[in-house]
Amino acid sequence: MTDDDPPGLDLARLRERLDRDLPGLVAGPLRGEVIAGGRSNLTYRVTDGTSRWVVRRPPLGHVLPTAHDMSREYRVISALNGTGVPVPRTVLLCDDPGVVGAPFYVMEFAEGTPYRTEDELLALGPERTRSIGLALVDTLVDLHSVDPDAIGLADFGRPDGYLQRQLRRWKKQLDSSRSRELPGIDDLHDRLAAEVPESGPPAIVHGDYRLDNVLVDSDDRISAVLDWEMSTLGDPLTDLALLVAYAGRDTTSLGIVSNASDAPGYPDTEAVVARYAARSGRDVSRLDWYVGFAFFKLAVILEGIHYRFDHGQTVGEGFAGIGNSVLPLVTRGNTILDNATRQESQ
Repeated sequence: MTDDDPPGLDLARLRERLDRDLPGLVAGPLRGEVIAGGRSNLTYRVTDGTSRWVVRRPPLGHVLPTAHDMSREYRVISALNGTGVPVPRTVLLCDDPGVVGAPFYVMEFAEGTPYRTEDELLALGPERTRSIGLALVDTLVDLHSVDPDAIGLADFGRPDGYLQRQLRRWKKQLDSSRSRELPGIDDLHDRLAAEVPESGPPAIVHGDYRLDNVLVDSDDRISAVLDWEMSTLGDPLTDLALLVAYAGRDTTSLGIVSNASDAPGYPDTEAVVARYAARSGRDVSRLDWYVGFAFFKLAVILEGIHYRFDHGQTVGEGFAGIGNSVLPLVTRGNTILDNATRQESQ
């Protein structure tokens, strides 16, 4: 690597592989830079001065490739091309870690804006903000409408028992990160475990669907859905619930996620759920359980980050106060379930 290479990406070796597998694709020397905003896998913008591509690879120093499976991301994005779900066109998958130090894939650069802050949407005004929020919901419905079998993804996950496995997985994560008392978190888990809903028809689940994981074009349409590393086949209401949990002021006020949904005009929870239900035809009567689970999952993720920071296993800025957000998320999850219980008893 040279000083001009971005961290983790040897541009000369990348070009050698592209020239070998796709001769004529690259017209000149490559330049590249890291695209900010990713929380896990590394994302780069690469150009030869004429065309632009995006390269994705696991984090530097990562030793568990099953947790950052490049072939899995590449497979789902490739399969979704042509379905109506907006995804970048894939170019190349390389499983050989000897090229840039880890498996990676290349896709075409997708035009669009990732809206991450309230101020960015304020500049557009309430009408356009509402249009973007509803387009986000419509695109999620389109994703959940895709038949996995028809695009070669019948074996992409195990829908049977999906919710039970998810709950066990995140409880295991919580137990591995315990270092302090977290009042209410075990109650939240136990309440969720006691009332697991029966899932409707399975679908392709994105796993982290939110406004700042998509690109929006100049006509306020979703031009690309990004960051598919947690995708699988499962219960689609987990995507809807996470979208709701991310967008609530109880969450955005903590400063741990994008606050773009606070902008005037952004559809509220009732509008989002009603839009999804009307367009998808899915039963959302038990959505409160899913939202409660979303808050449990977010709390466990943040507690894991807090644990690693507290034990000197995380470097960088912005981690010192992240543990303060865990209990508010737990409280919100329990409150959601309390409200659902009261409504059922009326």
